[in-house]
Amino acid sequence: MNLKSIAQHFSDPDAARLFLESQRWPDGAICPFCGLIGGAYKLKPKENSKTPVRPGVWKCGGCRKQFTVTVGTIFEDSHIPLNTWLMAIHLVCASKKGMSAHQLHRMLGVTYKSAWFMVHRLRYAMKQSDLFTKMGGIIEIDETYIGGRFRTKQKKKPGRKRVDHRNPVDNKAAVVALVQRDGSVQSHHVQKVTAANLRPIIDSSILPNAVIMTDSGTALKGVLMGRTHHQINHFQEEFVRRENGLLITTNTVEGFFGLLKRGITGTYHHVGQQHLHRYLSEFDFRYNHRRITDGERSVALIKQVHGKRLMYKQVKPN
Repeated sequence: MNLKSIAQHFSDPDAARLFLESQRWPDGAICPFCGLIGGAYKLKPKENSKTPVRPGVWKCGGCRKQFTVTVGTIFEDSHIPLNTWLMAIHLVCASKKGMSAHQLHRMLGVTYKSAWFMVHRLRYAMKQSDLFTKMGGIIEIDETYIGGRFRTKQKKKPGRKRVDHRNPVDNKAAVVALVQRDGSVQSHHVQKVTAANLRPIIDSSILPNAVIMTDSGTALKGVLMGRTHHQINHFQEEFVRRENGLLITTNTVEGFFGLLKRGITGTYHHVGQQHLHRYLSEFDFRYNHRRITDGERSVALIKQVHGKRLMYKQVKPN
């Protein structure tokens, strides 16, 4: 898949639907209601019928229910043609720092509201499965803060003392990332970087025999549950050191944060905290599929659309 092949071979919704069927159902159509594999047949329109069958409708031989390839996916009940969806998938997967809804709105000829909802559904499909394998080996953990600076200076109110030192991260969102060296990443939006918030993330994501590398922060103390822990002191301008042949650094997770911040600052400009977890899923997905081509990354996303229907009322702006 690339933009040229999508335009040539999937120029109409029917061709795009056949492609989705081949990717989602390589072993035969799967009924989304009873789970029967290969037991469905495609309905064909009858001549002079008063109720013609839409293209792409299947009927399950088990439960006798009708369905299409979009049922139970992010595409369900969407009025946007499937070939337009394929273009959106490729553009989002091929853009290293993401693609804004405004850009998709201009390139695909859909309304901004439709483009905005499309990319949120794609980010929802990019979310990692809850059944992922725990991370092992060398794990780098660090936190960063997403958001702008305070725009106004503090004013002294009558009868109140001026607060001289305001915490520079009070108006920012905290993001904690766990990066397996030469492997995958998991990033989480947390309300505050504390041991209580980090403990469930560490326990559910990292194997007990993993080697943890962090900076000199203290939030992880008492959370690692006996795991081997190495620290690097950035305050003393220490960024890399070797101990017994082991490279101790957090440069890998810092590199991921670089991609994340350049994407949010340069492409999206502003991200609401209520949507930040979906943007993190997007950057996690592209990072975890960084060693394959753009077309393979697009196909990988198509294989994740099942069971991830998202309604507009769940994401609509306040």
